[in-house]
Amino acid sequence: MTTCVFVQIRCKPGTTYAVAEQIALREIHSELYSTSGEYDLLMKAYVPATSDVGHFVNESVAGIAGIERTMTTLTFKAF
Repeated sequence: MTTCVFVQIRCKPGTTYAVAEQIALREIHSELYSTSGEYDLLMKAYVPATSDVGHFVNESVAGIAGIERTMTTLTFKAF
């Protein structure tokens, strides 16, 4: 069983493509989109139910060079 999470990522100016490439190389996402507004990227990922979502984001995403901030949205049962 997995938990679906959405991680919005704000990148330092000029680094969005490099950040997206690093995410793609790590193969940690299900989908990755470029977005407009406060955040530059939106990543959809499935985290194993036995894993801690906070650790997943910190270890897999937050340490990528060029990321200024992330905001994670947890999902619950689909309707």
